[in-house]
Amino acid sequence: MSNTNNTLKIGTFTCVRCGLTVSGFAADGTRRNHCPSCLHSLHVTDHVEGGPSECHGRMTPIAIAVLRTGDWMVIHRCVRCDELTSNPVCSDDNQLILMRMAVRPLAEPPFPLEVFGAL
Repeated sequence: MSNTNNTLKIGTFTCVRCGLTVSGFAADGTRRNHCPSCLHSLHVTDHVEGGPSECHGRMTPIAIAVLRTGDWMVIHRCVRCDELTSNPVCSDDNQLILMRMAVRPLAEPPFPLEVFGAL
């Protein structure tokens, strides 16, 4: 029975933001490192130095990037050390949050939209 408990602990994690118990694997079987509900993560890998991170800060999703291949990536920023990372979007990630992040630059441009009326 203890093997089952260890497997459960290894195969899941608790979201640092919303508290959801999350499987370490997405619905399509790929590894996941962020919550599918709120897209937050935990800073456990130091992408600059390579290897584990001692920071353990909350990684907040701040943007979406689309690779040349068409794959979507979630861009995270650590609230403790400001490191930026990118992680693949999983098939069961919250689509509403993904779309909100994707359209935010168009909905909130850094210039007044009225300038287009003069063109």
